[in-house]
Amino acid sequence: MNLHEHQAKEILRRYGVPSPAGSLASEGAAAAAAARSLGGASWAVKAQIHAGLRHDAGGVRMVSGPEAAGAAAGELLGNRLVTPQTGPRGKLVRSVYVEEAVGAARELYLAILVDRSRGRVAFLASRTGGSDIEDRAQAEPGSLRHLTVDGDLGFDPQAAAGMAADLGLEGRAASQAVEIMAALYKAFLELDASLIEINPLALTHEGGLTALDVKMVIDDNALFRHKDLAALRDVEELDPSELEAQRFALNYVRLDGNIGVMVNGAGLALATLDLMKQQGGAPADFMDIRPEASRDQVAEGFRLLLRNPEIDAILVNVYGGGILRCDTVAEGIAAACKSEGLRVPLIVRAAGTNGELARKTLKAQGVTFTPAGSIGTAVASAVEAAGREAA
Repeated sequence: MNLHEHQAKEILRRYGVPSPAGSLASEGAAAAAAARSLGGASWAVKAQIHAGLRHDAGGVRMVSGPEAAGAAAGELLGNRLVTPQTGPRGKLVRSVYVEEAVGAARELYLAILVDRSRGRVAFLASRTGGSDIEDRAQAEPGSLRHLTVDGDLGFDPQAAAGMAADLGLEGRAASQAVEIMAALYKAFLELDASLIEINPLALTHEGGLTALDVKMVIDDNALFRHKDLAALRDVEELDPSELEAQRFALNYVRLDGNIGVMVNGAGLALATLDLMKQQGGAPADFMDIRPEASRDQVAEGFRLLLRNPEIDAILVNVYGGGILRCDTVAEGIAAACKSEGLRVPLIVRAAGTNGELARKTLKAQGVTFTPAGSIGTAVASAVEAAGREAA
């Protein structure tokens, strides 16, 4: 679950991570009033959407004077902000965060995440922060410092001090960096976060550190332990179909392509999408049916695909094994087709437990589909069918 910048900053302040004072506003007049209340001579007016690279897209405005803050908010609110992370549709700006402007002598990067390659929590840091951090990390791998935390030993202040020195920090700033890292580690564990990223972490002209922007992601699977955090979910930021999928325990992310995809198992789903992209296809979604999914859950998932007007073909790639059988998937597909109608080509690969029964079930229920014996054949057929329908 993604949090907005203002939410993440408020939470981290409780752990001792400093950030500039700010106030949320949903209309221009409120933004101007917020600037007056905060005091000072200049402010940052920031669009609150669940996407990065806002600054490059005009989603962060530096202004002087309360009236300018109100005007900047008015230009952002109610409009869609398109960044490289939003896709071409962009995100509707419903609120802005008006924040005290801070002069930075340097901008650094600091994050804590789960290092899946090592199976441990790790810090990432760089001497230079900013929107191009990913590109610079690829071009200059050595520019990104890495500090793994031993889960048994916990946070090591000496190791953190070494990372602060690598970042070129000294004196008060170095000590504060260690304190911030300790706070991030504590917050990361207590909140069941999967990512907390401060970019940039500003070294001010006065020699202190403050978080200018924060991204925080909470593990959805742990939200039952954090009712307060679950209440922070901004459902307006979610695609309606994604919200509907959550109601039926489906792992679903809508994408910008024209081939609907239903697969059981996240690994098989990712492999299917990768193969599709290699063959020139464009997936319209990522949908992973959980192993314990029922016929009705499958039906609801397939209805989401049928209701997507951008889809020109649908690929179902299931491998029956363990709890979920192929015929259960087929029954769900047939039920969805009866209620919604099937308007696009359907390609089905059903292997494993009751694969043949699944194909017989679809035929018996009058569902028109193209069977495929392998993943490669299934993907190729879906790509060809989608291209034919789109032409």
